[in-house]
Amino acid sequence: MDSILALMQDPAAWIALITLIVMEVVLGIDNLIFISILTNKLPPEHRERARRIGIGLALVMRLALLGTIAWIVQLTTPVFEAFGHGFSWKDMILIAGGLFLVWKATKEIHHNVDPLDHKEDMVGGAASSTFAAAIGQILLLDLVFSVDSIITAVGMTPHLPIMVVAVLVAVTVMLLAATPLANFIEKNPTIVMLALAFLLMIGTTLIAEGMGFHVPKGYVYAAMAFSALVEVLNMFSRRARQKSRAASGH
Repeated sequence: MDSILALMQDPAAWIALITLIVMEVVLGIDNLIFISILTNKLPPEHRERARRIGIGLALVMRLALLGTIAWIVQLTTPVFEAFGHGFSWKDMILIAGGLFLVWKATKEIHHNVDPLDHKEDMVGGAASSTFAAAIGQILLLDLVFSVDSIITAVGMTPHLPIMVVAVLVAVTVMLLAATPLANFIEKNPTIVMLALAFLLMIGTTLIAEGMGFHVPKGYVYAAMAFSALVEVLNMFSRRARQKSRAASGH
């Protein structure tokens, strides 16, 4: 209790908390895009529940990992060496998660480009098994993003209470933003393709990070923000043309 009170009176701790919250929210965007696209494939009555379960699992996983920080730190220790690079458990988790994201995004892009080909559905199966499959895939990506998130947090501050508060705030933001983001993606088909392209880029970045090639996150998110801005301008342009045609009677 005394240590928490001391942290509350330390301006540096508040700065670290705000910085970490912003970082955790930004890192959570990747997870949220995947959850939104995946749950939109489910029947409407199951989507909200699947999002809440998926984000709830992300919270549980992050808090559980925070409770094993000593073990988490050891994940960065090289286990074996290949191609002149020492691979740690973190590297292998990032590579596996990146490959999974690239595979999923590629399959779904193919499904959107060729909607008549129903063999390559993103979750597949009957409605009853689709929900379980979606939760399983969300859980898998939650693990990848959680490990990345917590290792980032450990690198930014040594104080566990700050990490816990930052994670709670970030997951709360994810929970509030999940349904509006999913609805927005569903109502705008071009946004779906853009979001899938984001997942493809994020997957490639995770693979690169796991292989030892550092990709500054700022560049990735700047590219995503720029692409999103261009798409928003395109949406405004399309709506303006539709209103113009409606006004002219065509």
